[in-house]
This record gives sequence, C-alpha cells and structure tokens, in this order.
Amino acid sequence: MGLYPKNLKEYVNLAGVPRGYGSKIFIVDTENGDDDNNGTTWDKPLKTLLVAEDLCTANKHDAVLWVARATADAPTEQCVWDKDYTHLIGVGSDLPGLGQRCRVVHAAATALATPVVAFSGNGCIIKNMQFGNEYATGAMGVVSHTGLRCSFENVFFMAPFGVTAASYSLKLGGGENVFKRCTIGQQTCVRTGASRNLWIHKGAGDNQRNKFIDCEFLSWSSVTTHVLVYTDVDINNEGFMMEFENTLFANLNGSGEAGGLLAVAIDDNCAVHHQILLRGQGNSFAGVSAVADPLTYVLKAEQSGTASGLLMATVAE
Repeated sequence: MGLYPKNLKEYVNLAGVPRGYGSKIFIVDTENGDDDNNGTTWDKPLKTLLVAEDLCTANKHDAVLWVARATADAPTEQCVWDKDYTHLIGVGSDLPGLGQRCRVVHAAATALATPVVAFSGNGCIIKNMQFGNEYATGAMGVVSHTGLRCSFENVFFMAPFGVTAASYSLKLGGGENVFKRCTIGQQTCVRTGASRNLWIHKGAGDNQRNKFIDCEFLSWSSVTTHVLVYTDVDINNEGFMMEFENTLFANLNGSGEAGGLLAVAIDDNCAVHHQILLRGQGNSFAGVSAVADPLTYVLKAEQSGTASGLLMATVAE
C-alpha cells in the first residue's frame, strides 16, 4: 500500500474499492498538492478534502486517495461528504486506528461549524484516515455520520479538544454501517466533562443494525460522567440493534483523579425491545465501574452451560 503505481485504478482495486462506469480517482497531498491542479495524477495532486469532495460525482464510485504526510489538512470550514457511493482512502500505514498520518484536523485557532466532517452519503467506504477537532471552546464534535450501509475501516476518530458536555468523537445517526479496526477517542486528551466518544442518536436517519468489529474506545477521564458509548433517548424504533465484537473499552485514570467511569454505555434508548449485543468472547473492559446503565437490553454469550450453551443472556455484573 506504500507504493504509488501509475495505474490508479489498479491501486484502488487493491484497496477494495468498487469501480463503476465513469468512475474517477482524485489524489490529495497536503504538502505537495495545489487545489488548482486537476488531482488526477500523483504529480498533480490536490491539497484539501473540500476541493476533492467537490470534484467527485455521486453514484459513480469516485474515489479520493489521501497521501500520508506529516502535515494535516486543517480546514477552516466544515466538509460535508454527502455523495452516495463516493470513497475516501488513506495511502499510508494500515496499522489499526491510532496515529494515522492521513489527517483532517481542524486547528485550535478559530471556531468551526461542528463537526469537522459530516458524512451523510450512502454506500461509502472510508479507510485509513484520522479526523480531529482541536478547537476547545464549547461543545465540539469531530465526525458525524447519518448515511446508510457505509464501511469505516482503520479510521481514528480523535477525542475533541473541547470537553464541554455533549462534545463527541463520533455522532452516529445512520444505519447498517460497519466500523472495523477503528479507534474512537484517545488517551492523550483528558476528559473533564460529560462528553462522549460515540453518540448514537436517531436523527433524521434510520439508526439500526450498526456493527463495531475489532474496534477500541479509549478515554482518559478525570470525571466519572464521561461516556464511551451514549445511546440517546430520541431512539424509539423497536427494531434497534447494535453489535460490538472483539472490542476494547478502556478508560485511563491519572494519579489523584476520580475513579473509573460510571459505565461504558449509558443506554437512554426508550424503545422497549432494543438490543445491544456483545458478540463473542473478545470484548474487554478497563477503568469502568459497569458495562452499561441500565443493563436491561445488553446481551452477551451465555456462559453457564445451560440449555444449548449458545443462548445469549442479559449481562450480569
């Protein structure tokens, strides 16, 4: 993945991105790019995400390739990624989550409409990227997503520098999405308020059946009220289901700071029959006092050996 073949279509195919009739490929390089370039060759790249997204056409499986550099794209306005079947692929390290150098990070100097990137397109593939918001005043967000049937793989959703209540790393209002090998939050930006790593809400979308596979939810909180996963009270659809498979939930506490988080998940979902599934045996918890509050709709694999041994049961702590 570190080589730059002349055949861009071949590269995109290797990255697992589908192609279609009339598909185009655009390249972003924050250090060598220029937004006056056409962005269609390695030696004539674009410089910013905003321009690259504007050049894409919805429903064509256009792809943006992002070249890893020491310099991040520091946007001064929000990027709205609202084109269906349009993909964003980082060209750099494919190590899980943390430390991606394919970065879109709003700098601390000025306010920006929150979040930094608002994904709303359907059927999009996002890989090997890092998103952050370093503006520290007020309730700040990093990424929102309201699209359907999208795939996020090896994406780092940084904790926002803002610690005001309701600040978030990822706010999710779409359904049938998969997050694989993603890092949501971080342990280098201390949480001092009731902020959230993942905020699940109904929004205008159909927020159901989202999956998190091999992901990690990280925080360093000096208060007990920060939440790694918050399920909002506005969700009232009876078909709501969410899966976590082989996922790490970890909060770091410094010397003299408050005890662990009250719970990994605060479940305010008001649907009577919803399910939050801890799938498999690989989910791990650290620095928290409880898995969820309440536990009523949180299920895991049955360990007692009763019945077939394959049943799921309510989590008991």
